[in-house]
Amino acid sequence: MKTKTVRVFRVKMANKGPSYGLSREVQSKIDKKYDPELEERLVQWIIAQCGDSIGNPQPGKQGFQQWLKDGCVLCELINSLSKDSKPVKKIQSSGMAFKQMEQISQFLAAAERYGITKSDAFQTVDLWEGKDLAAVQMMLMSLGSLAVTKSDGCYRGDPSWFHKKSQENKREFSEDQLKEGQSVIGLQMGTNKGASQAGMTGYGQTRQIFNNK
Repeated sequence: MKTKTVRVFRVKMANKGPSYGLSREVQSKIDKKYDPELEERLVQWIIAQCGDSIGNPQPGKQGFQQWLKDGCVLCELINSLSKDSKPVKKIQSSGMAFKQMEQISQFLAAAERYGITKSDAFQTVDLWEGKDLAAVQMMLMSLGSLAVTKSDGCYRGDPSWFHKKSQENKREFSEDQLKEGQSVIGLQMGTNKGASQAGMTGYGQTRQIFNNK
């Protein structure tokens, strides 16, 4: 009678551990960009914008992250900047990681529709995992500046907390003005009136030099 051999493989689960070497050095540099004074201003604005019901975070980077981590405060913030329809329809507190990250993503999408550029936006992991809280601060600063610039009555708080963004100044020209501009450019480049090829050597021909003594 044959004996059947069963092999059992042990699978090691990958656990996220502390950062070492280069990754730790990079994370240290990112952490140094975080501004505690800017944190105070942003907390002050968000509470003024959304109301006291959103609570107040513990001072410091970790407290700031925990306050925003589930995405609820951020979604309340972007909704408060809209007059009519709210961009985030359902805001629900949850202890489940994917639900929290989903709400952060909803905030990011709504902020982009509001006018925030992709280059100013942070990544979900920057906040949820605390990878780059300085990037979170920078995006919220851009959002505050944009809200002040819009001047649509939705901004609440001291306008001096943020600088106004430069706005595009579009100018329209009539067809006659455009034609006139083209003629001016042509004259600036010079004219060939009165020019001739007299005295010029033909292409490929040897130029003769005479030495008169």
